[in-house]
Amino acid sequence: MQELKALVAEIRDFPKPGILFRDIGPLLRSRFGDTIAALDALFTEEEWDGVDAVAGIESRGFILAAAMAERRAKGFVPIRKKGKLPPPVVDVAYELEYGSGVLEMQRGSGRLLLVDDVLATGGTLGASVLLSRQAGYTLHGLGVLLDLGFVPGYRCDEFVPRSVLSYG
Repeated sequence: MQELKALVAEIRDFPKPGILFRDIGPLLRSRFGDTIAALDALFTEEEWDGVDAVAGIESRGFILAAAMAERRAKGFVPIRKKGKLPPPVVDVAYELEYGSGVLEMQRGSGRLLLVDDVLATGGTLGASVLLSRQAGYTLHGLGVLLDLGFVPGYRCDEFVPRSVLSYG
């Protein structure tokens, strides 16, 4: 995993002063297949058997979740920022480390793995868990590429997010 971690660039003061942004672009450019395989391996075969679809959180979570869904022949469900999906949608407001937002999802059913690129404060992931349930899905697990370690021991209800790379 250290090889993958070395490919995550650190961008200071982005998107605003005081933020250290972890850029997964170089990692995806050079080791995309290995990255998706590592995310896939966060879950056991039995867990994968119980999953109908993989949900990805806009925007980098889309890339990861869609590739995981394709790898496992599962469906893909997007979780988008407000105004990006056609109605009807379910929405939820949330706070994140440098602002606030609203996420939307179309209604559906089935068992989901929820995937995102980064776990920082847990605001986006927590909102997506709530949103998935409100939209009619049953959550089956949480996976993130990077856990920044801002909230040690973070959990969402009964789920502890699994991560490929940890910081902190």
